[in-house]
Amino acid sequence: MTKNATTYYKTPIGIAKIVGNKEGISEISVLDNAVVSEVDFLEAIPKELQKCVTQLNEYFNEKRTIFDLKLNPKGTVFQQKVWSSLQQVSFGKAKTYLEQSKALGDVKAIRAVASANGKNPIWIVIPCHRIIGSDGSLTGYAGGIWRKKWLLEHEGFLKQQSLF
Repeated sequence: MTKNATTYYKTPIGIAKIVGNKEGISEISVLDNAVVSEVDFLEAIPKELQKCVTQLNEYFNEKRTIFDLKLNPKGTVFQQKVWSSLQQVSFGKAKTYLEQSKALGDVKAIRAVASANGKNPIWIVIPCHRIIGSDGSLTGYAGGIWRKKWLLEHEGFLKQQSLF
């Protein structure tokens, strides 16, 4: 078993924890503020994670819309299938949970699909933020609804609300 490397990357919407090895990225998660104060930012990014940090940086700087990373998320066969379907939702687009369930071949599996989305271990790169409620609501996002809204605005799916 290959040892995992870990690094932290500061994004506009929180600190990302990135974990992976030569077999691929196994986790990108966003840390809450309580954890952030204890994070040690590493001077050198482990070799296995450099491409991921570069691509996330490009994404947040509006220079990347498609990720090209070797992924290695850990989950059940069903979760893997759901996460794979998430990667078919293009930048700037969204699908409903119902549409995702239909695409996976079982409209009745909507709750199981939503649950698998919630267990997605690879934040942003496997874009569960692009799945919305049938009524257009921004429901269910482990990173917080405000981050989901920010990401969808960043990708141009939602237009930013003007105060004036």
